Amino acid sequence: MAICQRVGIAMILSIESSCDDSSIAITEIATKKLIYHKKISQELEHSVYGGVVPELASRLHAEALPSILAECEPWFGELKAIAVTNEPGLGVTLIEGVTMAKALSITLSIPILPINHLKGHIYSLFIEKEAVLPITVLLVSGGHTQLIEVKSYTEMETVATTMDDSYGESFDKVAKMMHLGYPGGPLIEHLAKSGDATKFTFTVPLWQSPLIAFSYSGLKNQVRLAVEANEPSAYPDIASAFQYTATEHLIQKLKKYFKSHPPKRFAIVGGASANLYLRNSVTKILATYKVELLLAELKFCSDNAAMIGRAGIEAYTKGELQPYNNISVNPRCKL
Repeated sequence: MAICQRVGIAMILSIESSCDDSSIAITEIATKKLIYHKKISQELEHSVYGGVVPELASRLHAEALPSILAECEPWFGELKAIAVTNEPGLGVTLIEGVTMAKALSITLSIPILPINHLKGHIYSLFIEKEAVLPITVLLVSGGHTQLIEVKSYTEMETVATTMDDSYGESFDKVAKMMHLGYPGGPLIEHLAKSGDATKFTFTVPLWQSPLIAFSYSGLKNQVRLAVEANEPSAYPDIASAFQYTATEHLIQKLKKYFKSHPPKRFAIVGGASANLYLRNSVTKILATYKVELLLAELKFCSDNAAMIGRAGIEAYTKGELQPYNNISVNPRCKL
């Protein structure tokens, strides 16, 4: 590849490969303007297995990322750093993005910004705009369910997390029980629209517990028993009752937390934040506190490089630049 002389507007190239979405973006540092963004989803390839197959995801990243990167060459001369997701995620997929970042770092003689994937989701709220902090954030995705107090890019405290399955993961697993396909979140949400939530009663997890925590393994088992005991014609009702109960669990714990920590600002981020039933349910309880619900655009809810680039700007301004030989993959790292 020809490398242009580094002149003009300073930019960051960002790479996301933490799971099954291959994505690269380019963002202006000063204006936070998103110059380029492309994502290639692997949903079709993984749907036949009912979930993500890590080794397959890694091979698909190895094919997709270089093809996306080739479109970014015109901006190489203006890059000041490469932001890349290095934690948390699937080890074999994270390494694809990190390896590309290291190769670019060597080729272009620019440093790397290692980015925590969860911080990326939080900064999906602020793509092409200034961050508004402090903020209380509910992060719901296929791998995480966390309540986070965000004071700044470097000051984030997880005040509640899941004890087992995540909110998004439970949707995927229920969809798999019903043989609906993958990803399960949108499929269950769509099916639930034609169902009656009152036809099945599932116990809300931890409803008697004083803990501010989340749990979905028990609910998942209740749904499994209902699926096994009924014909497919009952699936819409089961899906509706499941979605109600899974969301009610979040609502109950948020209400409990808000009694001692009323929110000044509140947001939902992560792939499952695209669920409209969840959005509407949270909006109702926030009305009591006269707090607006902040949400990322739907196209930025799931994993993407634009959010990594936006978080990368914060890391860049704080001087978190690293040489290529100082970057490692941390699959199980938290905030």
